[in-house]
Amino acid sequence: MSNDVEVNTMAPEMPAMFDGMKLAAVAAVLYIIVRCLNLKSPTAPPELTYQDTPLNHFILKSCSLLTKEYIPPLLWGKSGHLQTALYGKMGRVSSPHPYGLRKFLTMPDEATATFDLFESLSDHCTGVDVTMVICPGIGNHSEKHYIRTFVDYAQKQGYRCAVLNHLGALPNIELTSPRVFTYGCTWEFGAMVGYIKKTFPQTQLIVVGFSLGGNIVCKFLGENRTNQERVLCCVSVCQGYSALRAQETFLQWDQCRRFYNFLMADNMKKIILSHRGMLFGESASKRPKMMEDADLSRLYTATSLMQIDDNIMRKFHGYDSLKEYYEKDSCVNYIHNVNVPLLLVNSADDPLVHQSLLTIPRTLAEKKENVIFSLTLHGGHLGFFEGAVLFPQPLTWMDKVIVQYVNAICQWEKHKPQCQSGNNSEQDCSEEESKC
Repeated sequence: MSNDVEVNTMAPEMPAMFDGMKLAAVAAVLYIIVRCLNLKSPTAPPELTYQDTPLNHFILKSCSLLTKEYIPPLLWGKSGHLQTALYGKMGRVSSPHPYGLRKFLTMPDEATATFDLFESLSDHCTGVDVTMVICPGIGNHSEKHYIRTFVDYAQKQGYRCAVLNHLGALPNIELTSPRVFTYGCTWEFGAMVGYIKKTFPQTQLIVVGFSLGGNIVCKFLGENRTNQERVLCCVSVCQGYSALRAQETFLQWDQCRRFYNFLMADNMKKIILSHRGMLFGESASKRPKMMEDADLSRLYTATSLMQIDDNIMRKFHGYDSLKEYYEKDSCVNYIHNVNVPLLLVNSADDPLVHQSLLTIPRTLAEKKENVIFSLTLHGGHLGFFEGAVLFPQPLTWMDKVIVQYVNAICQWEKHKPQCQSGNNSEQDCSEEESKC
């Protein structure tokens, strides 16, 4: 009987114990979700580094997005990985289809550079002719959703847009020379800019670069002072500034950078192999001499961008080592020569750009009065989605802040004498800026 009593007294406690285990499991899952999604992370305005000059004061007064909180979607927007993944998978939501004309330019080595030209859909708020020359990210082109979304928005704000298609990136355009785009080659971008300057002699230029494109445009402007002629300003978003410094961080598992490295390497392999006939076949008689010892088998087995760069990419331009290639193709060695207004935008939770690399733009902004460095808490790599709870809006913070910044620059250039003198004139400038 005593045993029966013990069983009877313990039996009611068993369901309670299992309920406790379920609650503990649910609590553990919720804790992991909160940690992974950074739900407790605060929202804040971007951290700005700049010098106190009349121009920067006017820009920050006119470009409110640089001084207001950036608020990402509540449930997932504080995760840099999810922002980056959504950008990588979708680009943008409800992406428009702007109409453009594809232009073809023959380069000195017989490569065929292409870019798409989109005319403005309205008059610019200043009444002047302004063209945005845009360089996309690695392996990207004008047909990518994030580019289409930004171009459509810029067109409606009165900007003509020219978007470079990285050499070899368009799946329906064959190479005419044994060379694809590289990390810092500015030849195709320079050819596009030259075409725009010649075809539209009255236009002023706005230079915009995304990720790898940011490195290319900053390097282009810093390579030669003449490249800055007729350029009103430059905007670079989510670039890493120095491939040489970045290569070590890309091999680390911190923030899953090694995994992202693998994914980008895989995409780069697909681009190169889609042109294997021109790059490695017998028809590639004009390929650089260094390419003759390129081992295609190493490309198949490569698991990082550095392996591809060392075995293939550096040889397109005859660099003797990976170190030399990264040193000479990184904008960190040229960006100090850029004297036009420069906005550098990065995100603190960008899983591709290590925090140590952000000392480059921060130091530059501390030393040069034409530079503003904006660092957001959230945004990932080229994400910067906005939205209330779950679903992001078609336009991102990034799209809007670029246009708002360049609008301010255009207003400043139009009313520079008045804006540089006295508070009353500055107020007049602000009133003019509101028309944008």
